Amino acid sequence: MEHSNELLLPGDDEQAFTKLYELYWEKLYVIARNRLNDRAVAEDIVHDVFLALWKNRKNTSIRSLENYLVTATKYLVLTHIKKKAYAEKYVQEAGKMAHPSFDSTLNDALHHRRILELVQKEIDLLPEKCKLIFQYSREEGMSAKEIAAVLELSKKTVDNQIQKALDRIRGRLKQVLSSLFSLLP
Repeated sequence: MEHSNELLLPGDDEQAFTKLYELYWEKLYVIARNRLNDRAVAEDIVHDVFLALWKNRKNTSIRSLENYLVTATKYLVLTHIKKKAYAEKYVQEAGKMAHPSFDSTLNDALHHRRILELVQKEIDLLPEKCKLIFQYSREEGMSAKEIAAVLELSKKTVDNQIQKALDRIRGRLKQVLSSLFSLLP
C-alpha cells in the first residue's frame, strides 16, 4: 500500500510518523533480517532508517515513501556488510603480520585504510540524493538507468549526480595526496 509523504508526515506530526513506522517496520525488518541473519542488527538498521527519515523530514522530498524506505534499508544493510567484511579482512591481515615483512604490510594496510576512510568520509559528505545515487552505482553495481527507475529520476540526472560525486572525491584525494607529497623530503 503506497502512501504519500505529504499525507502521512506533515511537519512534526509524531502520530503520523508512528503510523508510518507501524505500517512499514515489519517489511523493512524482514528485508534486513533476510540479508543479515541477525535479529538485533536488523532491528537497529530499521530504527536507523526511521530515525534518519524523522531527522530529515523537513528537507527531504520523497515521491515514493515505500521505495525510499526499502532503498534506505538495503543501503544500510550493505553498509553494515561492507564494514563487517572490512573488519574481518583487517583482522585476517593483522594475523598474517607475524612474519618479517610485518612493518611493510602494516604500513600498507594502514595507508589503504586511511585512503578508504577518506573516500568514505567524502561520500558521507555528499548531498543526500547524490550520495544515494553514487552508492547505488558503486556499491550495488546498478546502472544509471536502473537507479533512475528506482528513484524516479531522469537518467541524465543520475549521470550528473554520479559525475558530481566522482569529481568531488577525486578533487579531495588530489588535495590530500599533494599535501602528503609536499611533506616528503
